Amino acid sequence: MLGNLGWEEVLLLAIVGLIIFGPDRLPKAASDAAKMLRELRAMARGAASDLKAELGPELADIDLRGLHPRRFVEDALFGDDEVAPAQGRVSIALEPGERPPYDADAT
Repeated sequence: MLGNLGWEEVLLLAIVGLIIFGPDRLPKAASDAAKMLRELRAMARGAASDLKAELGPELADIDLRGLHPRRFVEDALFGDDEVAPAQGRVSIALEPGERPPYDADAT
């Protein structure tokens, strides 16, 4: 519910809100902020469902969360996908204690 906020941050926000809005207007401001957040979430859900409906049945099972730039980079960097070996190269298993070949021109 509070995301990454700890109790100290929540208490600090409450004190700052109390100072800015005062004790009379603070409950109304908190209620308005919660209402706005609910409306924004509903709009985001509606936009996602509209996008899926417009894409048609071919892309109905697409995961929109996977298209987020942060998720895309995380999958690219830390994904468990195996990398296909380079074509035209031969990989040779080394014996224990054997040093790999060194190419000074390649470095």
